[in-house]
Amino acid sequence: MPPEERSEGMRSRKLLTRSRKLLALPIAGSLIGALWALPAGARLGTEVAPDVTDSSEVTDPSPELTPVPVAGPFEFPWSIGFLPDGAILVTEKPGRLQLIRAGSAMQEVGGVPLVLSGAHAGLLDVAVDLDFARTGTLYLSYAHGTEIASTIRVLKARLDLPAHALVDQQVIFESDPPAAGLEQLGGRIALTRDGHLLLTLGDRWEGKRAQDLSDHAGSIIRIRLDGTVPEDNPFFSVAGAKREIWSYGHRNPQGLAIEPMSGQVWSVEHGPQGGDELNRIEAGLNYGWPIISSGLDYGGSPIGVGNAAAGMEPPVHHWTLPVAPSGLTVARDGDRLKAWVGSLAGQMVVQLTVQQGQVRRERHLLEGELGRVRDIRRGPDDLLYVITDDPAGWLYQLQPTTEQVAQDEAR
Repeated sequence: MPPEERSEGMRSRKLLTRSRKLLALPIAGSLIGALWALPAGARLGTEVAPDVTDSSEVTDPSPELTPVPVAGPFEFPWSIGFLPDGAILVTEKPGRLQLIRAGSAMQEVGGVPLVLSGAHAGLLDVAVDLDFARTGTLYLSYAHGTEIASTIRVLKARLDLPAHALVDQQVIFESDPPAAGLEQLGGRIALTRDGHLLLTLGDRWEGKRAQDLSDHAGSIIRIRLDGTVPEDNPFFSVAGAKREIWSYGHRNPQGLAIEPMSGQVWSVEHGPQGGDELNRIEAGLNYGWPIISSGLDYGGSPIGVGNAAAGMEPPVHHWTLPVAPSGLTVARDGDRLKAWVGSLAGQMVVQLTVQQGQVRRERHLLEGELGRVRDIRRGPDDLLYVITDDPAGWLYQLQPTTEQVAQDEAR
């Protein structure tokens, strides 16, 4: 069974031992005592030959990273959000939302809706409104219903900071139709600067659903922030189609990110045995699952018609060996895109450099250092933050070495 599909309760003794050691770390107020400490040394990354036609490498030294514990432990944390005042939000799958401030113990936010928890299900993503300072609005994705009939909901709510509670709650989206089981859910949210919300939805272990436009499963949906459907969605006027669908043919996308300047949407998704993907998401495109895939089924046979077919969008990059990608953040560097991907199976951060539509460089950072990386985000301080998928997971800030900082400042 692939790494992402294992029971969430099954973790190695090594991960639990690491969590116990972290509990003993002197983190002031459970947060920032160590946050601004200078890194003691670098964790070396591994260079990987990218699986592309033109394997030329862009010469660009990538920063070595040192993980600094910020807060924890959390019970299977899933997502990170940043507030304008420097506070950090972390979701826990059993249904808790934690608020972390410098110099204070983390505090649970009240008013989180009842979630369906187990396997891949629970409280999933948190997205902070781009105008949070004015609106105070958060968006949460979570599993709802029962194990034999479950859906993914998106909740819009206002965070009452003095009360540490969610108020003015409204469910603005619910996937349809419901499905049995608690796996292959997707659940990542991204907010666009023009006032839309994107949400990834997995195929719920029924690949054919990803090719069915009358079904939300296996798609990325796009709605307005009030839950209404934009008329320029690609299938808005298609008879029988779900009007919210923006792209389809996805298996289990658990990373979603938007380039701040261009608005380009990127996603990473789980393949079966291999075939994990990085995709450039465009309106109306069919990304092929389960008709095309670079992975193998669980009997070891090729899937569908192979890895290409007319009318289906191939990935920008795929992994032959599974990394189980979860969490994605991107940044533009001139004509290059830098992407950082959390890896569950590989227990690392994968850094990709994309240029002219191809991955020119792949680096594996912190391999085996932290455990299963569930989410990765760029903070308002321009540093990377990750959380680990564990019954006692942690939030880390990834600091570049002092040598790398000096090189960047000299450019």
